[in-house]
Amino acid sequence: MEFPSQLRYLIPKGIWLKRTLILFGFILLDLIVTAILCRSPSMEANPYARGFMEIYGIIPGLTIFNFIATAPLYAVLIFDSYMIEYTRHYRDKVEVIIDLAFGWLIAGSRFNGAMSWLWNTSHLTRQALGFIIYLSLAIPILYILPKHHRIRYKMRASKLILMNFKALK
Repeated sequence: MEFPSQLRYLIPKGIWLKRTLILFGFILLDLIVTAILCRSPSMEANPYARGFMEIYGIIPGLTIFNFIATAPLYAVLIFDSYMIEYTRHYRDKVEVIIDLAFGWLIAGSRFNGAMSWLWNTSHLTRQALGFIIYLSLAIPILYILPKHHRIRYKMRASKLILMNFKALK
C-alpha cells in the first residue's frame, strides 16, 4: 500500500498550498468569466484557447486548454514546495521573487484575460490591477498571518512548559 503515501507528493505543502490556491483562484476567475461571456470561439483573444474552443466546443475546449496550460504551473509549485527546504538560507528572498513573478505573470495575466470581457481599458492597467490584487491577498495570507500564528503558538507552548514545570514542584 505505497500508493496513498505517494499521493501526498501531488499536493504542495505549507505556504505553497496557499500560494497554489490563490493562483488557481485567478485561473478559475478567468475560466468562469470567459465561459459565461464567450459566445463564439472567434471572440477569444488567446489563439491557443481559441483553437481548442473551435475543435472541442467553447466550454470543453476552454477547460482542456486551461488544464494543459495549468498543469506545468502546478508541477512547478509542487516541485518548489518540496525543494525549497534545501535552500533555507535563501528561502525568504526566493519566495518574495516567486510571488512577484507569479503575481505578474499568472495572476495579472489571468485577471487581465477575465476583465477584458468586462472592462474596456488597457491591458497593462488590467494586468497591474491583477498583480496588486494578488499581492494584496498573498502578503497577508503567506507572510503576515503565519508569523502571527507562530507567535501565538510559541506563547501557548511556553505556557504549557511553565505549567508542566509548576506541576513537577
